[in-house]
Amino acid sequence: QVQLVESGGGLVQPGGSLRLSCAASRSILGINAMGWYRQAPGKQRELVAAITSGGTTNYADSVKGRFTISRVIAKNTVYLQMNSLKPEDTAVYYCNALRSSSSDWGQGTQVTVSS
Repeated sequence: QVQLVESGGGLVQPGGSLRLSCAASRSILGINAMGWYRQAPGKQRELVAAITSGGTTNYADSVKGRFTISRVIAKNTVYLQMNSLKPEDTAVYYCNALRSSSSDWGQGTQVTVSS
């Protein structure tokens, strides 16, 4: 099992930026993929961005060009840089670690985009 701790959420105005962090309890090299998901009130959890063990990234269409997922392997940490934020980006953001035998989640961090 991998423990994941997210941080960096908060309240930001439309057009602003935030950087989320996800610290893992073990090396992320052995994890097939690390991802950021979000869940808005009344909606299903959706994939926002993911990065594989090989470094390949993919993004939801709604965030392409605005969000960037990255990692620092030595720190066992994955980041989500969010720029040009919109009110519809408001949600709880969750970090996920996908391995062949398990899928682990963090506790989530709230992102609110509002003027």
